[in-house]
Amino acid sequence: MDPKRELTSVDLAALVGEFGTYEGAKVDKAYLYGDDLLRLKMRDFDRGRVELLIEVGEIKRAHTVAPERVPDAPGRPPQFAMMLRNRLSGADFVGVEQFEFDRILEFVFDRDDGTTRIIVELFGQGNVAVTDGEYEVIDCLETVRLKSRTVVPGSRYEFPDSRTNPLSVSREAFDREMDDSDTDVVRTLATQLNMGGLYAEEVCTRAGVEKAMDIEDATEDDYRRVYEAIERLALDVRNANFDPRLYREPVEEDGETEESESPDDGPVVDATPFPLEEHEEAGLAAERADSFLGALDDYFFELELEDEEEPDPTEQRPDFEEEIAKHERIIEQQQGAIEGFEQQAQSQRENAELLYAEYGVVDDILSTVQEARAQDRPWDEIEERFEEGKERGIEAAEAVVGVDGTEGIVTIELDGEEIDLLARQGVEQNADRLYTEAKRIAEKKEGALAAIEDTREDLEDAKRRRDEWEATDETADDDEDEAQEETNWLELASVPIRENEPWYDRFRWFHTSDGYLVIGGRNADQNEELVKKYLEPGDTVLHTQAHGGPVTVLKATDPSEASSSDIELPDSSIEEAAQFAVTYSSVWKDGRYAGDVYAVDSDQVTKTPESGEYLEKGGFAIRGDRTYYRDTPVGVAVGIQCEPYTRVIGGPPSAIEGQAETTIELEPGRYAQADAAKRLYRQFREEFADESFVRKIASPDRIQHFMPPGGSRVKGE
Repeated sequence: MDPKRELTSVDLAALVGEFGTYEGAKVDKAYLYGDDLLRLKMRDFDRGRVELLIEVGEIKRAHTVAPERVPDAPGRPPQFAMMLRNRLSGADFVGVEQFEFDRILEFVFDRDDGTTRIIVELFGQGNVAVTDGEYEVIDCLETVRLKSRTVVPGSRYEFPDSRTNPLSVSREAFDREMDDSDTDVVRTLATQLNMGGLYAEEVCTRAGVEKAMDIEDATEDDYRRVYEAIERLALDVRNANFDPRLYREPVEEDGETEESESPDDGPVVDATPFPLEEHEEAGLAAERADSFLGALDDYFFELELEDEEEPDPTEQRPDFEEEIAKHERIIEQQQGAIEGFEQQAQSQRENAELLYAEYGVVDDILSTVQEARAQDRPWDEIEERFEEGKERGIEAAEAVVGVDGTEGIVTIELDGEEIDLLARQGVEQNADRLYTEAKRIAEKKEGALAAIEDTREDLEDAKRRRDEWEATDETADDDEDEAQEETNWLELASVPIRENEPWYDRFRWFHTSDGYLVIGGRNADQNEELVKKYLEPGDTVLHTQAHGGPVTVLKATDPSEASSSDIELPDSSIEEAAQFAVTYSSVWKDGRYAGDVYAVDSDQVTKTPESGEYLEKGGFAIRGDRTYYRDTPVGVAVGIQCEPYTRVIGGPPSAIEGQAETTIELEPGRYAQADAAKRLYRQFREEFADESFVRKIASPDRIQHFMPPGGSRVKGE
């Protein structure tokens, strides 16, 4: 049996009660590992240190862990973690709730300055959204733009559509769901009743009902037994009647299965809040646990150890065809939705125009209703008056097809189109409402267009990985001898970490292909600091002709070395520094692909203005001639360096490609800096066999550190 990698809805329902024992704990710090593992460090008055882990990647979980099992804190807290620290430091943990029966947990924290809600989505792609007390999204790990819901910073968090809750469903509703099914009993419970596969099978086993029985063959007695089994399960959850179990595959020796009480029976496959007959029938070895949280801690700790011992998954060919077919199906569905939005928006606009085209008729109808309501005439009487008017051949009355007094709506027919009018409003207001609705639908279309672009990128990525796999497979034998001579960092199961934070790390920086250091300011303060503190004789200063660029210094020496004004800097290094200067300027931010850059010697730069002039903070004056580099193209690559240090680097492609193990080249594009950084992070994780290495040294925030301001995209996409 495959080990569980995602918590079920029943698991989450059970966890809510156990999390309640930590209410009142205070938050110390928040940590983010990569883009899917969140850790909250808290202090509880009775228990002391409490560690909460939330993971929303391939593993989807939320539970407390023993302090000795938490991963080491990442060296540089990313922006998401810093935001959480600012909002949660010293806050009280108020409690956690499950959204209906969905795989969503809502953690609530209170502080004097307000409430923070952390909404954890443990389904689909997984997500963590941080909102205020009114559910306005402060930030989220993944932005969501779907037809049904949107989760983006600045918007109100939207929960998924409600689904049937099997733990509270009435007998009548249960019977309806079962009767509406066209499959077998267990699949009906898993999908129609939203129980999921495992607990659908468990309910059938407890009820003594054949799982594969066709729903048409199920009797009233079968329905009764299944419903009673669900009620007993719901009662155990509501009353916290738990007896947690950790399940393992039994050890097999000499072809026979041996049952044992030993905790070393075999690999873990599940942790449940109570014993499951389904697992007992499967012969799994069970261990009791003091709490469900404790069982989950042990389970995922051992699962991680077992994953680390598994052979390299790259030896097996992924099912690229299924992934490609899935993306193509999604694109087809999204295209259908876009066409639907276009038709709906066009229909609303045409209806609004019809109101103006038949202004007199529509105005007569609305005036008649408004006058009657002003005289307190009931809606039934108003409808009767329109019927009488039809008999007399009155044009306005003939256009009325229905009156809904409960909603205050009059439905009319114009040119074959039925249009709902709000009776309390005039013609212009009703037309305005239709135009507004058309605009809202058009905005949904824009969101769908963005979503389809994302899916197309995923499709192209799957095709690229398939082609690379096949190309690698064909040339593996030819490259074997060469691979033995050099370390293939991408295929190493564990890449050793060798950290180094140089003095210039807080600036923008890169080393040229000739080995010279280039540093640039991120803001006016850093521009000021570079000129005043780090500019030495022999250095070259570069700046864009366009306003809004960094002070860029091509260093002839390191600050710890003696300055040397007689070093002749190579033209290739100056050209790379010029490209660096234009890339991190407003030229990139404006979506342009080239700009002019000038270079001067360090002694031509001064902070002393001419008489009558004024220099802003970060500004400087130039004395003497300038050397211009016209139409310098923008260009940047972000890469991961494995030796001599393990770190993210970024800068002109000609410099970075020779220093990094793998690089991704960017160009100006439509993706916001943070979103583009997440895309690069995912691509880097796919390239390295050791995904934990990428998580440790190349978080999205660290990648963003080397990206130009403004929108970006991967070059060639």
